[in-house]
Amino acid sequence: MNFFQMEVFLKVVDSGSFTRAGEQIGLTQSGVSHNITALETELNVSLLKRGRNGISLTTAGEYIIPHMRAIMQNMDNIEQKVAAMNGLEIGKLSIGSFPSFSSNYIPILFSIFKERFPNIELHLFEGSYNDIVKWVEDGVVDIGFAALPVKNVDFTHLLEDPLYAVVYNGHCFENNTRLSIENFEDEPFIMLRSGCETLIEDRFREANCKLTITYDVKDNQTVLSMVENKLGISIMPSLAIPKNHKRIRSISISPSLSRDIGLITKQKKELTPIAQEFSRVVQNYFQNN
Repeated sequence: MNFFQMEVFLKVVDSGSFTRAGEQIGLTQSGVSHNITALETELNVSLLKRGRNGISLTTAGEYIIPHMRAIMQNMDNIEQKVAAMNGLEIGKLSIGSFPSFSSNYIPILFSIFKERFPNIELHLFEGSYNDIVKWVEDGVVDIGFAALPVKNVDFTHLLEDPLYAVVYNGHCFENNTRLSIENFEDEPFIMLRSGCETLIEDRFREANCKLTITYDVKDNQTVLSMVENKLGISIMPSLAIPKNHKRIRSISISPSLSRDIGLITKQKKELTPIAQEFSRVVQNYFQNN
């Protein structure tokens, strides 16, 4: 068993494909398969189930993979410590983020970081809040961005993102400057199921008001398109709403509602030197902007 075999195994699991893993590492599909087989032979256990619907971990694979991630993270730590002692900055960093944060902030944060550390490889994983928290817990990513509430991870506040009502042109609320929770009763409602639904549902429960949810949707753009086509109205975070959309209106909610976005890590003391530097870059950016 060697470190490269473990790296190949983790790439296959994270990408969900022998072909994609090979493209990322620079191996043919048969080369990837050979390394996985050699690893399984060395351990005398099957790690992956291969089927029509792709690959999945066996019970043994589920048990072993956290230990492999820990080994690889320790190797990254060693490489970065040695590089730092030699006056060099090399390594790689994996970041988990959700789409609306990615589109608004990831390019500038990555750009700032790459100016200081041009030789660091940055890898972006996009998903829901739950995906990102699990990736941080499992060591798939070094650092993540998510919104409260989160469990089993450290959370560092970065910004408040207000939520707005979103209505189509011609709706009876179109010219309102503010809407109360009661205004939404009996209105066909499109619920964005990307993490903020808990905040919305809690607010309506507190106000003893009932939503008429006609559609449950996970994608920001799909919600916007459905509102635009007059299938209902919605409540969405500011970062997910285009600034100059001509066929929808965003309206403030009273009392105001917002999501608390922050940086999440497994434990700050376990961060690699590169992850610590990235965390500092992120926090300095939001403190000064």
